Amino acid sequence: MIEVKNVSFQYSDSRYGVQDINLTVADGECIAITGESGCGKTTLTRLINGLAPAYYHGDQSGSILITGGNISNLPLYKIGRIVGSIFQDPQRQFFSSQLAGEVAFACENYGFSQDEIVNRTDISIKKMDLNHLRNTPLNVLSGGEKQRVAIASVYALRPQVFVFDEPTANLDSAGIKQLSKTLSELKSAGHTLLVSEHRLDWLCGIADRYILMSSGRIKAELNASEFCSMDEDARISLGLRGRSECSVSTLPLPNPNIPSVISASGISCKNGKNKIWKNLSFFINSESITALTGHNGAGKTTLALVLSGLSCMQDGCIRVDGKRASRANLRKTVYYCSNDTVTQFFTNSVSEEILLNMKQNKKTICDAKDLLKRMHLYKYKDVHPQSLSGGQRQRLAVCCALLSEKKILIFDEPTSGLDGRNMLLIAEQLKNAVKNGKTVLVITHDEEFISKCCDYRLCVDEMKSMKK
Repeated sequence: MIEVKNVSFQYSDSRYGVQDINLTVADGECIAITGESGCGKTTLTRLINGLAPAYYHGDQSGSILITGGNISNLPLYKIGRIVGSIFQDPQRQFFSSQLAGEVAFACENYGFSQDEIVNRTDISIKKMDLNHLRNTPLNVLSGGEKQRVAIASVYALRPQVFVFDEPTANLDSAGIKQLSKTLSELKSAGHTLLVSEHRLDWLCGIADRYILMSSGRIKAELNASEFCSMDEDARISLGLRGRSECSVSTLPLPNPNIPSVISASGISCKNGKNKIWKNLSFFINSESITALTGHNGAGKTTLALVLSGLSCMQDGCIRVDGKRASRANLRKTVYYCSNDTVTQFFTNSVSEEILLNMKQNKKTICDAKDLLKRMHLYKYKDVHPQSLSGGQRQRLAVCCALLSEKKILIFDEPTSGLDGRNMLLIAEQLKNAVKNGKTVLVITHDEEFISKCCDYRLCVDEMKSMKK
């Protein structure tokens, strides 16, 4: 049993994480924790797994008991045997360079026998459908594949409590189904599950209760039947995600009768000896929003890096406005907004970051200030970007792209970790960018987001036969 009693936590930089939290979780129960970005979900998970205040420093009051013991009296390595954590950004918890070594690492660290390490590693890799990648370097995996590696590495330890922070943020529909099956099996085996999440429909049938947080406090608690029967209007009023009913197949391909701003013909890319994709041909209509879809590992991010001039292709050519474009030309024309918000910020404050790539004058400074206000980030203008929540960093990255002078914007999973209100906010800002002459390509698995703003869709597997 987990007992959170009168817990408050304030970070060292004076940000409040959570206040007056009281929560009891029975053994074998699955609890979904949700709420708007920055509401305190991740902070609560950090308190339960001991990373706050041991790693994320700050002042804590109240107590957290797991199986009757106060975790504040336990060192992190002992908490790690009881509570296993899967972070929103899986790269933050990797210690190895290769998949099988990463899954085995925790067992090795705790001194398991060689036979036990091999057995647990094999079972975990198989359970997360990673056997075909077991000898693959982690740095070439897709975001969704990295997420599954993180889950496998924690599963290998078999902790009593599993804490998931936005586990579906980078997963495709097949990956979400697989994760749902894994959680169901963990729950059936008696494990306690805490899931901080925005995309909630996949948890129906697994979660026993839904905890809604707001401004660092628990705002409401719903049982499974109350939540799963909630209508769309009620969800939206609470800032929650709607039901994911949009199918990407309902969106048309880019229109050959409308001018294209960028096109590719017969392009190929490989990783070592292995082709990621080959002979892709496609075009993207000017002043439109196109969704780029495909399963995890299909090569969507690699394609985005090639289109933005940040990575090489082996064959074919790319044209911008009908003219063959070199990598240098692409870098001048295309802005790539990564899905990794940890490594793409370079300054010490939000206001400095958003102005970094702009020609600064009265108008651009005013535009930046206005956009920060529209994206609900202006009150954080003096805060270090890495001190923001995951969703806030995501919105800041989008702001930086929108203020770029480049006419083609590529966003890689821009709604990862975003609640319903902020997802709609991003969708509206991308539509505004198109009205101002930008062309947008969005890599995404978020079907609700696609339904709100995208005009066309491209699927990596279908590009081979697409011509203009």
